[in-house]
Amino acid sequence: MRRLFIFIVSFLSTTLSAQYLSENQKLESLCKVWGFLKYYHPHVAKGDFDWDQQLFQKIDELDNIQGKDQLNELYFNWISSLGKVNECKTCSKEPKNKIYFLRNFDLNWINSKELFSKKVRDQLVFIQDNRNLGSSHYFGNGGKKVYFRNEKSYGSKFSSKQTSLLELFRYWNLVEYFFPYKYQTDENWNDVLTEMIPKFLSVHDDESYHLTLAELVTKVDDSHAFLYSPLISINQYGRRKIPVEYTYAEGKLVVTNVVKNKFNEEMPLKAGDVIYDVNSRTIPQMVNSLGKYVPASNSWGKINKVKNFFLFSNNDSITVKIERDSQNLVFKVKTYLLKDLVPEKPATPKKWKFLDTEHKTGYVNMGIIEKSDLDDMYKDLKSTTSILFDLRNYPKQTIFPLSRMILPEKSIYYQFNFPETDYLSKFYSAKNSIGKKNPDYYKGHVVVLVDENTQSQAETTTMMFKQHPKAKVIGSNTSGANGDIIRFKIADLDTCFTGLGAYYPDGRETQRIGIIPDIVIKPTVKGIQQRKDEVQERALDYIKTGF
Repeated sequence: MRRLFIFIVSFLSTTLSAQYLSENQKLESLCKVWGFLKYYHPHVAKGDFDWDQQLFQKIDELDNIQGKDQLNELYFNWISSLGKVNECKTCSKEPKNKIYFLRNFDLNWINSKELFSKKVRDQLVFIQDNRNLGSSHYFGNGGKKVYFRNEKSYGSKFSSKQTSLLELFRYWNLVEYFFPYKYQTDENWNDVLTEMIPKFLSVHDDESYHLTLAELVTKVDDSHAFLYSPLISINQYGRRKIPVEYTYAEGKLVVTNVVKNKFNEEMPLKAGDVIYDVNSRTIPQMVNSLGKYVPASNSWGKINKVKNFFLFSNNDSITVKIERDSQNLVFKVKTYLLKDLVPEKPATPKKWKFLDTEHKTGYVNMGIIEKSDLDDMYKDLKSTTSILFDLRNYPKQTIFPLSRMILPEKSIYYQFNFPETDYLSKFYSAKNSIGKKNPDYYKGHVVVLVDENTQSQAETTTMMFKQHPKAKVIGSNTSGANGDIIRFKIADLDTCFTGLGAYYPDGRETQRIGIIPDIVIKPTVKGIQQRKDEVQERALDYIKTGF
């Protein structure tokens, strides 16, 4: 009798344990089902329902759901209420001329026997097999580019658990179905949902709301991504700054210029000072702290983004530790509002020039030269033996006309992955060519200068230059964020992520890795103090010596 009692208790305990679902499990499943129906169910995708209100209602109903049976009854009735889905005869036919990229595609959660009953699994699979095709109420397709639309705004202030979860679910599903590099994120995107639900449930005011949104956006590990929040800028980073300009090198900040202030007050810092500690935190510690809310493709991209905030504060002063003339010094430096600073007007740089008196080596600043300048530039520099194209900046869409001048022939320089709007979360690949057959192409050396500022269009332009028979890329790894971007709002705050995947012609990745230079050279503290451009100097040395 005792054994029978123990067996019954054990059986009931196991059964109840299998049936019980945590709040996180319920919300995770709701996020995925809601997002899937939003983009795949033909009636939902056409905007026949107020889909946000449907989510709010289901969030409330989950409070009364305890186990798997109840949850599946809710889902089965909900899906059934959306109307009949007709069979799609073309959904099973794959286009013959498309090469699919499937590393982002994962709808295996639909088949979870632990979570969904057979009736619900059958419903979801049938919708997948007879899905909405093409554009929908929630996104459009301009050429090969996708844009989002018809998303309701609920403002940027925290108002309720329901709206904060809505924004989480909305963003998570946008990444799930449209982000080409989802497979590359440090954290599995499913695990991101599991982690972020409790954080959004604990949001209690506007600042915690924005910080949690920023942490979510950071999870895409994409240097294109950002979340523009004035609240974070003011409260997290500050409105006041030490009036100096500086460059990052070797884990430290090298002061390059002291900015005047309207009060003509003296500054204890001077050009050449090396800052290694700010308010008792080393520069790497500051990167780790600020980086939680700043998305980037890699460590150097993270540094490049957060370094702008190092010397900001809401306090009247910042304590810094510096190296100067082999001495370690500590200063408490006054901060100023930006309106009280008087920065020097920088000299206007030349769009192109000669770097030697013999006119053998030319230089082109790709960040400022325009399409309309290219004919004159090439006329001046065509007779040189080498041209340095400086891409440590962002070019002005000069890639195509420049390729027709520089390259000897038409060549494939990049492979792009485009979203398959007939089967979301799938992408298809297409190789892109550039240039033209050109007997009069540039016969000299093409040297490209790059660093962590070389991002997106600048990286694509670098890949174009690499098609030249005498091309050499010199500098440090580029940003690792390439492909067109999709701009949209989350919680009424501007944001974006990369919309197209970009790869080498053979399929090798550039996202997160960047373009690896042929010759690696990075600025040093000593070089910056001596006001040297070490990358350009290395390029000139290569031209002279050939290695």
